[in-house]
Amino acid sequence: MMSGKQKKYLRGLAHDLDPVVHVGQKGLTDAVTRQVDDALTDHELIKVRVSAESPIDRRDAADSFADKLACEVAGSIGRVLILYRANPDAPKIQVPNAAGATIEESA
Repeated sequence: MMSGKQKKYLRGLAHDLDPVVHVGQKGLTDAVTRQVDDALTDHELIKVRVSAESPIDRRDAADSFADKLACEVAGSIGRVLILYRANPDAPKIQVPNAAGATIEESA
């Protein structure tokens, strides 16, 4: 579970990102879930847009992604979710620890 400071840091990093996956009128299909999983593996931090035509709302979509893909929901803005999952092999993003220092700074 991430702290509020960690989520705020990730939301700041995500500010300039565009949504890479769109949840459409068919909702959370296996294909959409695979796309989100692949995007998280490649980028670690992504935005996902949940369209107005989607049968699932953004909160339910966020909970579903978090459960199925073991990712963190850093936040949401309107219909856009911000999801984060560190790459286990080669992490690109250094998330600060709960005290606010990055892992490198605290060592």
